Amino acid sequence: MQESVGSGRALRRDAQANRQRIIEAARQTFATRGVSATYDDVAQQAGVGVATVHRRFPTKESLLAAALEERLERHAAAIEAALHAPTGWDGLVRFLCRAAQLHATDRGVRDVELGTGFDERYLAQIRARIMPTIRQLVERARTEGTLRPDVTAEDIPVLLTMISEVAHHSQQVRPETYTRYLRLLIDGLRASPEVSDLGTPTTSADVDALLRQWLPGARRRP
Repeated sequence: MQESVGSGRALRRDAQANRQRIIEAARQTFATRGVSATYDDVAQQAGVGVATVHRRFPTKESLLAAALEERLERHAAAIEAALHAPTGWDGLVRFLCRAAQLHATDRGVRDVELGTGFDERYLAQIRARIMPTIRQLVERARTEGTLRPDVTAEDIPVLLTMISEVAHHSQQVRPETYTRYLRLLIDGLRASPEVSDLGTPTTSADVDALLRQWLPGARRRP
C-alpha cells in the first residue's frame, strides 16, 4: 500500500513537472512567435508530444492564459500605477514607454492585449481591465491640456500596434529602432510641440534591412 501511495505521488510530481515545462515552453514560444504559434511549436519547445499539450490545455486560450498570466497581471498593475503619476502626461508617457518595451520583447503579450477573439474568460477580463485605465490616462492628460484634445483612448492600441510592428521587424537589424519612432509618436501627441532627442538616426542601410525583414519580397531601394 505504501508503495502504491508513493508511486501515485511520483506520478503527480511528474505530471506537475510536465505541466510547468509546457507552460515555460509556451511562454517562450508565444514571446517569439506571437499567438500564431501552434501546439506543435510548443510541444517541440517543451520536448513532449502534442497530445500531452492538448491533454493539459484543451484550448489555445487556456494555454495562453497559463503562459502569460503573470506577465499580463504585472503589466495591468503597472498601467494602473501610472494613474498616480504627478501629471496625466507623465502617466500616459510612462504607460506608452512600458507598453512599447513589453510589446517589443513579447509578441504573445502584444497579441493578447491588442488583439481580439480570445474566448478564455481570463484573457477577456485582462482586456476589460486595461482599456478603462487607458481611458482614464488619456482623459486626465486631455483635461490638464498636455495631450492634444482630438486624441482618444481608441487611438492608443493602434499607435502601439504600429510601434510594435517596427520593433518586431527590426530585431535582426537594430533592436532599439522602435524607440526612435516612439519618441516621434509621443511628440506628436503633445498639445504643445516639443522636440525630443530621437537617438541614433536611421540609415539608408537600416531602412533597406528593415524593409527586407518586414516585406520579404521588397527589393533594395535605388
